[in-house]
Amino acid sequence: MDQQDLSAVRRPVETALGLSNAHYIDPAHFEEEKKAVLFSTWSGLAVASDVPEQGDAIPMSFLGMPLLLIRDKEGVVRVFYNTCRHRGMILVEEPRKIEGAIRCPYHSWCYATDGRLVTTPHVGGPGQNKHEAMDRNELGLREVRSHIWRDVVFINISGDAPAFEEVHADLLQRWSEFEKPVYHGGADSKFRLEVNTNWKLAVENYCESYHLPWVHPGLNSYSRLEDHYNINELGKYSGQGTLVYRQLKGASGETFPDFEGLSSQWDEGAEYIAVYPNVLLGAQRDHAFAIVLEPVDTENTVEHIHLYYATPTTDDTLRATNTQMWKTVFEEDIFVVEGMQKGRHAVGFDGGRFSPAMDGPTHCFHEWVAGRIEAHRTPAQAAE
Repeated sequence: MDQQDLSAVRRPVETALGLSNAHYIDPAHFEEEKKAVLFSTWSGLAVASDVPEQGDAIPMSFLGMPLLLIRDKEGVVRVFYNTCRHRGMILVEEPRKIEGAIRCPYHSWCYATDGRLVTTPHVGGPGQNKHEAMDRNELGLREVRSHIWRDVVFINISGDAPAFEEVHADLLQRWSEFEKPVYHGGADSKFRLEVNTNWKLAVENYCESYHLPWVHPGLNSYSRLEDHYNINELGKYSGQGTLVYRQLKGASGETFPDFEGLSSQWDEGAEYIAVYPNVLLGAQRDHAFAIVLEPVDTENTVEHIHLYYATPTTDDTLRATNTQMWKTVFEEDIFVVEGMQKGRHAVGFDGGRFSPAMDGPTHCFHEWVAGRIEAHRTPAQAAE
C-alpha cells in the first residue's frame, strides 16, 4: 500500500477510506505489520493466570518467535526467548513445572527461572565446567520486556516503546476504578476460538456496536443499539460502552459479587475497549474479560478468552453459565469476521467507508495502524 493510500486512511472519519485489501491478504504487508504494529508496541501475549504457580512454564510462539512464559521462584512472571544462549536450542517443548533449573536438552546448560545461567557442564573441556572466555553473567536468557495489566501479559519485542503506563495513561485513568485485584475463574472460564480471518478484523468488529441488532439479537434484546455509545480515542484506543448492563442471575436470584468501591455509573454501565494492537477488554460491575488475539498469518487468528471475577471463588453453576453466554456471543461474530476476510479478496474493493455516526471506533483503529506503518516506513524512505 503506497503512502497516498495511507494518507486517505488517516483522513477524518467523514471522508476516510479503510485499509486496503493488501493489509489483510498480502504476506508482505503482514511481515511489515509485524515490525511496525506488533513488535514496536505493547502487544498482548498471554495472561499471567496461565502460569499460576512458581516454576510454571509455558512455551509459546509469537509471530513465529519461540518464547517462554514463566513464573519464577520469586513469583515474578517473565517472558524469555525460549532458546539456549549456547547454540540456540529450544529449551522447553511442553508446558511443565520447572522444579530445579531450566536445562537445555542439547548440552545441559542450565538456567535459573529468573534467566541466570547457572551451570555450563564441560564448557572448558571434559570435567571443566567453566572457561575464562564464557562469562555466565553475560549469557543469561534474553528477557523480553513485559508488563502485566488486568492479568494480561503485554510484551514489547523491540524494547524501545515508551513505558506501558505512559502509552496507556488515558485508559488507565478512565478505568482507574477497576484498579483492584481480578481473579481468573479457572478452567471453566477460558476458551479459544480459531477464526479464519486477519487479526485486525477481529479488532474492528469488537470496537463497534453498529452490528448488534443483526449479529447479536439476544444481546440486543435488552442492551439495544441506542443504549450504546462510542469510545473514540484517536491514536490511543477505542471501543463501545453500554448504559444497560444486566447482571446474570441464577435460579434463586444469586449474582456474582461486585468489585468494591465502584461509582454509580457502573451500576448499569459497562465498557468494551480494544487496547491496541491486539487485546480486547470488557469491564462490568461483577466480572471482566480479556481476549488476547494471536495473529497466525494473513488469514488466521486465534482468540484466547479469559473471564475474571471480584472474588477468588464464585458459584460454579453461575460461572459456567456466564462462560457459555460469552462464548455464544463471541461465536456469533465468527461468520462476520470470516465474511469480511473473504470480501478482502475482491480486487475492486477500495477499503470501504465509515459511518461517521457509527464507525468512529473502527476508524480510530485504522488510523492508528496506518500511522504506525507510516512511522515505520519513514526512515526506510529517507534512506532511499
